[in-house]
Amino acid sequence: MTARDEQVLRLVGGHLGSLASRDLKARCTDGVEHCNATWAVRKRGLTGASSARWAGSITKASHDQWALARRCQYAHLQSLQAGVQTIERRLSLPVGEKGTKRAPGGYRSRQEWFAKSRRLRVLRERLAAERADFEAGVVHVVRGGKRLARNRHHLDDAQLTENQWRERWEAERWFLQADGESGKRYGNETIRVTPGGEVSIRLPAPLAHLANVPHGRYVLAARVAFAHRGTEWADRVADDRAVAYRIHLGVSRGRWYLTASWQIPRTPPVPMAAALAEGVIGVDTNADHLAAWRLDVHGNPVGDPRRFGYDLSGSSGHRDAQVRHTLTRLLRWARTCGVRAIAVEDLDFAKEKTREKHGRRKRFRQLICGMPTGRLRARLTSMADATGITIIAVDPAYTSKWGAQHWQRPLTSTTRKTTRHDAASIAIGRRAQGHPIRRRTAPPPVHRSDEQGHRTVQARPAPRDVREPATLPRTVHTMRAAGRAMLNERGQPARPTPFGTRAVPGCGPKTHSRTLFRNGSSAATAPPGLPLDGLVTASNPCLREDRAVGGAEILSLRPRPAHGVGPAPSTGAEAGHCH
Repeated sequence: MTARDEQVLRLVGGHLGSLASRDLKARCTDGVEHCNATWAVRKRGLTGASSARWAGSITKASHDQWALARRCQYAHLQSLQAGVQTIERRLSLPVGEKGTKRAPGGYRSRQEWFAKSRRLRVLRERLAAERADFEAGVVHVVRGGKRLARNRHHLDDAQLTENQWRERWEAERWFLQADGESGKRYGNETIRVTPGGEVSIRLPAPLAHLANVPHGRYVLAARVAFAHRGTEWADRVADDRAVAYRIHLGVSRGRWYLTASWQIPRTPPVPMAAALAEGVIGVDTNADHLAAWRLDVHGNPVGDPRRFGYDLSGSSGHRDAQVRHTLTRLLRWARTCGVRAIAVEDLDFAKEKTREKHGRRKRFRQLICGMPTGRLRARLTSMADATGITIIAVDPAYTSKWGAQHWQRPLTSTTRKTTRHDAASIAIGRRAQGHPIRRRTAPPPVHRSDEQGHRTVQARPAPRDVREPATLPRTVHTMRAAGRAMLNERGQPARPTPFGTRAVPGCGPKTHSRTLFRNGSSAATAPPGLPLDGLVTASNPCLREDRAVGGAEILSLRPRPAHGVGPAPSTGAEAGHCH
């Protein structure tokens, strides 16, 4: 890239960045009163200082930024409410009262009780202020990032000079991104990239004198090429399908980056039987590694367990790269084995990270905070969709405990040491297949003697959609049978609803669930009116490593109440990003 090209990009980015800042302020001022009419007024005001397409990209980015801040505000509000409720409950208990597995007990001493009562007052004040902002639609957004803005007052701690900080601050506030349009030349009229890698930019009206080609465009001297998803990008460009582009400067390396993104079509759902036809790989997620074991169609472990480690220390870019590389190795191993399904736990520690719940268990809070459950599941779903592998999410209840109880010792030998995490991966895989976790189950005896012969048989999945028998009188024999049923229930997940149907009242036990993830929509909920946009992207390999994340369609097979039909899952969009 020549000095002239860099100068033009800086001027265009600075000019459009100032327009984006003013538009974001106007969008935040509108709050929840925003409508299509106010959106049109903002866009017409920006068109004269840029162009119609630049104005559309700026207003859309402002709306997405406001929606993201709104979702974060809602999550913070939920966290404050959970903290207040936990402290109020523990303060109401006598000092020193022990807790249970489901709820913590009272505080240990009067001093801790007094300190928590003061913290409760602080949290209530924060909750009241946050609730007032949420109801009024007020959000707090900093273009360029709040962390970078705070570093201005702590340059020594950030190891930056004032000039270095200023350069990063200006680069983060530039705006050089444009949405694509299907049917237009090469899928984008504002930032156009030809199949040969030539990049041209439509200049805003005040900077039209900088054009080096007709029609107010500027062509960069540099050429780009996409190694990651390059074939898909070339096909879209050749067919004039929409492709969005973003140009940004990496200040630390002094390089310019071009990111291409587009929406991918929804993948049709796969029946559970077809996904599990070749067995499954159970994956247990841990703070520093993934424990995986392949299971055949009968739920028996095949071969040796595999461990895929990662290091989540350092910067966010390093952590994201570690997760991406780990999942790449997992998917490659799955393709080598010929398996078409991977079972993971449906973990979510969003409500488990507060210090109000776990108190002094600082190491445990650090452990669950370090587990990338949401990021790993979303990234795995996106990457697996490109390889044709189905992701199945199962109920994580007691997988580690029952896996260690029933599988750790039988699979340990003098040449192989089976860990608790390896045994948990077997439990996860068997639960995805519908098998009970325990290896064998005891049939009901005819009487106390051993007339029926061998007392244990291999556990098999129960038939689906078998209606529960009518209630029997409470006799001695029925009470014994009920006791045996309770013993056999451990490790016996309930049969989930057949794929594509709802739960039928009165059908079978409903204590566990499994969920099928495919590309398309998501069951994650958000406040009303907040969009969930998503893209899958490709990046210039000559400039930076590629990465991709994605959302998922969650076709819920969760248990329904005993009487009635539960709500249908909500939908969302596939998401992805690459730098």
